[in-house]
Amino acid sequence: MEVLKEKVEEEEAAEREEAAERAEGARMRPSEVRKGGTIMTQEMLRDLEKKLSEIEITVPGRDSIISEDTVDTSKLPLSYQSNTPKEEHLLQVADNFSCQYSHLCPDRVPLFLHPLNECKVPKFVSTTIRPTLMPYPELYNWDSCAQFVADFLSMVPLSDPLKPPSHLYSSTTVIKYQKGNCFDFSTLLCSMLIGSGYDAYCVNGYGSQDLCHMDLTREVCPLTVKPKQIVQKKEMAPPKKYSVKPPRDLSSRFEKEQEMKKQEGIRAEEERRLRKEEARLQEVANANSDPLYGLRVHCWVLVLSGKREVPENFFIDSFTARSYSTQDDHFLGIESLWNHKNYWVNMQDCWNCCKDLVFDLGDPVRWEYLLLGTDKPYLSVTEEDDNELNDDDDVENLGKEEEDKSFDMPHSWVEQIEISPEAFETRCPNGKKVIHYKQAKLEKWTPYLNSNGLVCRLSTYRDLECTKTLEIKEWYQNRKDMLDLKHINEITGLIIDYFKPGHPQSLRMHSYTSMQPETDRIMEFYEKARVDGLIKREETPKTMTEYYQGRADFLSYRHVTFGPRVKNLALNSAESNPRPMVKITERFFRNSAKPADEDVAERAFLILEERIQLRYHCREDYITASKREFLQRTDVDSKGNKIIMTPDMCISFEVEPMEYTKKLLYQYEAMMQLKNEEKLSRHQAWESELEVLEILKLLEEEEAAHTLTISIYDTKRNEKSREHREAMERVMHEEHMRQVEAQLDYLAPFLAQLLPGEKLTRGQAMRLKDECLSDFKQRLIDKANLIQARFEKETQELQKKQQWYQENQVTLTAEDEDLYLSYCSQAMFRIRILEQRLNRHKELAPLKYLALEEKLHKDPRLVEFLRGYV
Repeated sequence: MEVLKEKVEEEEAAEREEAAERAEGARMRPSEVRKGGTIMTQEMLRDLEKKLSEIEITVPGRDSIISEDTVDTSKLPLSYQSNTPKEEHLLQVADNFSCQYSHLCPDRVPLFLHPLNECKVPKFVSTTIRPTLMPYPELYNWDSCAQFVADFLSMVPLSDPLKPPSHLYSSTTVIKYQKGNCFDFSTLLCSMLIGSGYDAYCVNGYGSQDLCHMDLTREVCPLTVKPKQIVQKKEMAPPKKYSVKPPRDLSSRFEKEQEMKKQEGIRAEEERRLRKEEARLQEVANANSDPLYGLRVHCWVLVLSGKREVPENFFIDSFTARSYSTQDDHFLGIESLWNHKNYWVNMQDCWNCCKDLVFDLGDPVRWEYLLLGTDKPYLSVTEEDDNELNDDDDVENLGKEEEDKSFDMPHSWVEQIEISPEAFETRCPNGKKVIHYKQAKLEKWTPYLNSNGLVCRLSTYRDLECTKTLEIKEWYQNRKDMLDLKHINEITGLIIDYFKPGHPQSLRMHSYTSMQPETDRIMEFYEKARVDGLIKREETPKTMTEYYQGRADFLSYRHVTFGPRVKNLALNSAESNPRPMVKITERFFRNSAKPADEDVAERAFLILEERIQLRYHCREDYITASKREFLQRTDVDSKGNKIIMTPDMCISFEVEPMEYTKKLLYQYEAMMQLKNEEKLSRHQAWESELEVLEILKLLEEEEAAHTLTISIYDTKRNEKSREHREAMERVMHEEHMRQVEAQLDYLAPFLAQLLPGEKLTRGQAMRLKDECLSDFKQRLIDKANLIQARFEKETQELQKKQQWYQENQVTLTAEDEDLYLSYCSQAMFRIRILEQRLNRHKELAPLKYLALEEKLHKDPRLVEFLRGYV
């Protein structure tokens, strides 16, 4: 606090000088008042007193956003209801710090140090922060984390906009009730950011009216901002010396200039109208200027550079999840800031808002800290000053031991912050949230809340009053038809649907104005999901254009021109009454396996004219390409025979003529092949028309049904999966119970001999008892015989092994002797175990028999019949 004392002494000296100047100028004040001032009469004073008495002053109530009745404090942990000795010590340190601060800085507002929690227990603000790393990967980055907090909580303004709140609730309570003020928002966001590894702080300061009231009507919606497109300059190839000159432009420059002037006039008129509208709204805003400008208390989050590769410091408004520069005009001043380790007070002047503030928390001149144990580096000093300071300290503190006066921040009293998967998926309170921007409105819904899967809608408007809709964007989730985004232009009526991968027809985008067939539309597909390699299909009432990629026949483009229908049926379609094809144009990529003169680049089938035009690829370093045209004649010669091929039916231009291309046989075979390909192209174009009808029918059915997909792991919504799982669990449980009963019920095999529903008689009960005892006795005998047989078998095998050893003892090797001794040892062990088991069985068998007999006499099913039987 030494820096504070020096600063206060300088301010007191300046105040004394100002007081002396005021005393000297007091002599001139009456004369000045008589010259230019107005004297208040008694009537004026009475009128003023009457007006002031009519003003009603409302005393703000407690700013608790959650009433005491809604919070059951008895169920809260002990840390919420009381303070530990270390926390009490911290509160004393904070009170001492506050007293010194108020004494040295009387013109500053009181510090926000230890507000009350939900149990009315004072808690230091730093201990209210509970660093927590959420188990959701989406909440690892600051932007998604801030967006979740802004969506999850409902904003409640401060009851007194000029003072910090008297209560600061724990993040667990705020999450439970999903509402809070700016301090609650920032505390929760700061806890999550620190848990994610960011250097984050809660800031207590002053903000603009729009910031404090979460008013975004003057801000542009981030979803409407188009990303900056980097225009790459195409490298122009150097012109060739003998290249073909482009044709002259014969269009009228005067008409172009007139059209440009007309368009510029329209744009200028639109800009003038917008400027006039903005000026009018600006006048209204200026007329309603904030009288509390610079005094409204607000809390936000500061993220310092360094951790998590943050390049520079920035602010986060926890209400809107928007990031701002530290130079932004919305933030008008800072009183203090804190994290889970320390508390800092701003000692810098905020006359220029936050633009000149230096966020070096290790500098005690700019930031006065509460606890000594700060992790921020101290301000560096020069070597000479450092040596002088060390020398002075050595002289003064000679023979004295330094005392450790540091005090660590207690652990947070807040419980672990937990967000259930259901709450994380729901996010918005009551499942819906509406945000108003400048000429835009953003609506958000919880997944599965709307039956059509709608989760977000952005409506943009042409005017600032948001009355004339310009366009609408709708985002969907969990749609079975994989619909992701629908873009509707209200002016032109154009609708663009975007689909995720997985659509039955591999559809990626569909642009249309009407769902009726044979209208203007554009379809784009995922080419890797289609066998034919179709990328895009454009359709108009008279044409259809298709673009391909990655085909084996190197087809890249097909354009079909249709003519008017011959028959006008009530229901015209491509299946019942197809449109006649007039022309089919196809283009191909270069096939390097063929020579350029034989590789077709473009071919056109003129169906009505019965002509086929071919254009081949151009060779390298050539400026012209070969061309060929075939005429399909149906005439007959003088003898009445059909003309098959004549030289005038093939017109060709070849860059390098070949001898074989001039033969009629070659031309005839080429024309026959082209006729077959023409039939194939016409059939593929007809199939494309049918595919369009099929896609339109499928889209209409999906839009009418708008079925949503539910994951098999979502046991709450997937009813079929839940019913199937419950049925399986029920069957398994019943089967397990039957097995358990069968294992424990020793009478089950004997009771099975009775007929279903037959009542047990005394004779049958006696017979069941005798059969059960007889069967058990036989099992005991069989077990004893089995053990005896194994004992005798092991003994005989050991005797045989010993006899073999006696016969071959002389010829055995050392290894054979070791194997023999090992076998004898194991055999003796088995024989000894079998002997023990046999003896034990002989001892326990009579006892087991008597125990079973006694159990049968006590069995509830037989006790009635065996009561008098001994």
